[in-house]
Amino acid sequence: MNRFLSENKINISANTIKSYLNYFEDSFIIYSSQRYDVKGGRYYKTPLKYYFSDIGLRNARINFRQNEQNHIQENIIYNELKKRGYSVDVGVVVYDDKTLNKRKEVRLEVDFVVNQADQRYYIQSALNIDSYEKRDQEITPLKKINDSFKKIVIIGDDIFSKYDDNGILYISIKEFLLDENIINR
Repeated sequence: MNRFLSENKINISANTIKSYLNYFEDSFIIYSSQRYDVKGGRYYKTPLKYYFSDIGLRNARINFRQNEQNHIQENIIYNELKKRGYSVDVGVVVYDDKTLNKRKEVRLEVDFVVNQADQRYYIQSALNIDSYEKRDQEITPLKKINDSFKKIVIIGDDIFSKYDDNGILYISIKEFLLDENIINR
């Protein structure tokens, strides 16, 4: 956000931006999700992550120019989870990477930490996982979570749902949208 403002020579205060975001939330144009420290069990106050309540309004506002399929898919999944009655947060997984005898704190994002009553799911959104690197990028945060709750990757490609050796469930976006109980299986 700061880079966008400085590159376009826009002078606006953080409080003004916060006020506008609050107005948009109050108008149900956008929703916010808090960041949740999965291992520490606490919420971060900032930064929040925002999702549009209506992708069509988002696309119309930007004249259908930015067709970022990965962000659109993530937003659709968020909206569907909210529609199904889940509480949806953005997960943060912090761990120590000890390579080359140096300790480095690494923070990874889990797209969604989904809660309802005593159920919890960790969900990643990916357009595809057609390479080892992309697959590893998506599942590494899930593998770093050491609890027994279900871990899911929702993929934009048409795939048959399956579990991998790590117990992670892979399902297609179509399957997710058409079957409200798919994540409970």
